[in-house]
Amino acid sequence: MEHDRKTYVSPFETRYASLAMRELFGEQRKFSLWRRIWLALAEAQKELGLNITGGQLVQMAAHLDDVDLARAAEYERRFRHDVVAHIYAFGDVAPDARPIIHLGATSQDIVDNADLVIMRDALGLIACQLAGVIDALARFAADQRDLPCLGFTHFQPAQLTTLGKRAALWCSDFIRDLNEIECRRQNLEFRGIKGATGTQASFLDLLGGDHDKVNRLEKLVAKKMGFEKISPVTGQTYSRKIDAEIAFALAGVGASVHKFCNDIRLLAHRKEVEEPFESSQVGSSAMAYKRNPMRCERATGIARFLMDISVSPLHTAAEQWLERTLDDSSNKRLAMSEAFLAADSILQIVMNVAGGLAVYPMTISGNVAAELPFMATEAILAAGVKAGGDRQNLHERIRVHSQAAGEQVKLLGKPNDLIKRLQTDPAFAKVDIVSLLTPVKFIGRAPRQVDEFIRDCVEPVRRKYASSIGKNVELKV
Repeated sequence: MEHDRKTYVSPFETRYASLAMRELFGEQRKFSLWRRIWLALAEAQKELGLNITGGQLVQMAAHLDDVDLARAAEYERRFRHDVVAHIYAFGDVAPDARPIIHLGATSQDIVDNADLVIMRDALGLIACQLAGVIDALARFAADQRDLPCLGFTHFQPAQLTTLGKRAALWCSDFIRDLNEIECRRQNLEFRGIKGATGTQASFLDLLGGDHDKVNRLEKLVAKKMGFEKISPVTGQTYSRKIDAEIAFALAGVGASVHKFCNDIRLLAHRKEVEEPFESSQVGSSAMAYKRNPMRCERATGIARFLMDISVSPLHTAAEQWLERTLDDSSNKRLAMSEAFLAADSILQIVMNVAGGLAVYPMTISGNVAAELPFMATEAILAAGVKAGGDRQNLHERIRVHSQAAGEQVKLLGKPNDLIKRLQTDPAFAKVDIVSLLTPVKFIGRAPRQVDEFIRDCVEPVRRKYASSIGKNVELKV
């Protein structure tokens, strides 16, 4: 559909979110679900003996997706109630069923349950996207499992690690996110068919005071909508803590994306690793030489938005007075849909970036070589002691030489000459210092840790989501 360029359109629609996620939260999906819940309710009521005919059900079933949005909008302008508007619009195309559509129900029997179906499906899509990210990062980790690189603490050079091990750290965060998303999806409860304040009074009346039939009615509708679990008690709505829990799970995805993309931005500054950069891509309108990490920058920006809006559903849960207050509706329409669209958007970016990272081994090796003398001092000290030196004396000599070498680098802009200083110090005459300057001697078990991580943590994800991984993602802009 062509958008009216004179009015605001969400960037999630035009630039960021996938078509699949946008369709899940689109009007067509929502209102067709409303009709499916009305049909499921009528079918269950017929099964339990209410005076509903097969013809009425057939007529309803024939018009689940042909929602006339313009006609519904006319009704809403008249009644100022969206659910009532769609009851009338449904009745227009299923006139024989008009008397029994929404029988005994309150709006939230329809709206809340439809929202839960949408969030269940959206969580499934997020889970598949996370699996794709996990697979891509694990493949990168395996490829770079034994490439030594500088490790950083406080963003200062620390002991060596490998690029693959660093990628395993990124991947591990996304596995935690997947576990949380799966948990939220598996434990998602159908609100159920509970009426205006959650007491099921209207349904108890319709079913002649038979409590067992009311319970069966609720279970039948839930099963028809694909749910095994049902909220045991509700007010007019399901507990908005459910929204808050889901929003925070999505915010966790945002934090992982932010961490990964920030790291890529830092590594791009060091010219060690870069996100994909297309041959005709422009980095700057003024500085033609630039290769800005724009995809990762975009992802961190959206991730911040996601983490921020995740707090709003928690406020909504806290603000629900007694059985329900309507201020949840406007906030929920914004916060929950945008949280899913934001999570979808940044996972699309990460899949694109992780599948095409550019690595510059020579730059990485050069950066390692510049810092390796400092990192090798512990091994040099041990070798000096083994050759008969006094540990405290050798330690002091290394400290003095290290300080002097640091001044050469920081104050004078000269190369690190620590090794030369140690080689000319008689105290280390018996130590073969050069043989100790092999980077792979300083990476510990990093390559093995990558292998074990992929075997134990990634492979189960790959098996479970085999049909969802390995797909290329093309970003809109």
